[in-house]
Amino acid sequence: MNRVLKLIATVSFLVSAAYADISVSSPANGSNVGTPVHVVANANSSYPIVAMKVYVDHNVVYSTGSNTIDTNIEMASGWRNIVVQSWDSTGAVQKYALSVNVTYSTTSQPVSGTSGITVSSPANGSTSASPVHVAASSPGAIAMKVYVDNNLAFSAGGAGVDTYLAMATGTRYVVVQSWDSTGAVLKQAVTVNVSGTTSAPAPTGNAFTDIEQLTGWEHCDSCAGIGGVGPSIPYSYTQGRVDPSMDGNSMEFWIGGDNPYSNALWWKQLGPQDGAANFVYDLNYYIKDPNAAQALEFDVNQSVNGRKFIFGTECNIAETRTWRVWDPANYKWVNSGVPCAKPTAYQWHRVTWEFKREGNDVFYIAVTVDGQKSYVNRQFTSLAVSARELNVAFQMDGNYNQTDYSVWLDKVTLNYW
Repeated sequence: MNRVLKLIATVSFLVSAAYADISVSSPANGSNVGTPVHVVANANSSYPIVAMKVYVDHNVVYSTGSNTIDTNIEMASGWRNIVVQSWDSTGAVQKYALSVNVTYSTTSQPVSGTSGITVSSPANGSTSASPVHVAASSPGAIAMKVYVDNNLAFSAGGAGVDTYLAMATGTRYVVVQSWDSTGAVLKQAVTVNVSGTTSAPAPTGNAFTDIEQLTGWEHCDSCAGIGGVGPSIPYSYTQGRVDPSMDGNSMEFWIGGDNPYSNALWWKQLGPQDGAANFVYDLNYYIKDPNAAQALEFDVNQSVNGRKFIFGTECNIAETRTWRVWDPANYKWVNSGVPCAKPTAYQWHRVTWEFKREGNDVFYIAVTVDGQKSYVNRQFTSLAVSARELNVAFQMDGNYNQTDYSVWLDKVTLNYW
């Protein structure tokens, strides 16, 4: 490259850099902070900013499609490395890195020497198998959280907690915290000796079985896209498939086309079941080309008492290789941290999801894949609606090349009680 070209390239780079930066006004680098940590950032560029993400210790914890971030993020105690990253419409990336020291004591002081929280389970110093039953109440609270060994394990709105949490074997330090409408924070700590694991009780009550064989499945393509306005693509479903199948009667789902990352959604209405608050969604699936799938979604939806409870789950095959769960109120996917490896081709895989609704919240309990159970313990607020329904749903997401592919479902069952 001659001197003139080098000069032009250098000037072009400097001009571009002058109009691309990230500013982080909170938290301050090197500061001591309480959790949740208030993160405020802004990205600027000579081209439109199309996305921003926050990483904590190299893990994505927050993402947005705008050029600003103003959110509160739960972080474990100790020194945490935070990176705020932005992308503009050309694909250019900007990063801003800082470190903070997270200390729970700065936001969790009890009032007048008493916690104001009653922990009825587990008893302090007791022995329990995992998952451990955690039950507590705090009159007047608007939110409660449970920390295990200084890591956030469970969140709920309201003045009570009643849940089961997976814990490693050994002595665990459990802290229950509550917040009232003034922002005052209370806490109560107990220790529990975790002796091992126990299986969740078998579901009791009613069940819809062989749902893949029922008539009246509904479907769409564009409604499965972002904001319900995705592209139209070729897709289909066929019932009564003999090969592959487990019982001679599977259901095949197919998508194709040439629009990258396009999707199709199928669902089966099962009729209102207003008394049901616990669900086990159990199914088997088969795929010949796992590389063609961006993600596979397995959902249960219930509308009751003016609320819509969306139990949305996604095996993110091509990107995170983890299970993600849907946060209905904030309309976003949340990484559960539970691995979801790329499925083996030409093999049946069994997936079992356990859900329940608590008050106005959706609660993701656990997922079992091919006999391996993982506790999720995530809870989110439901949506306000006027419908009454219960349905199961399945969605296929296309990859960057929108490669044609099929998925077969068999022995699809929904237990509810």
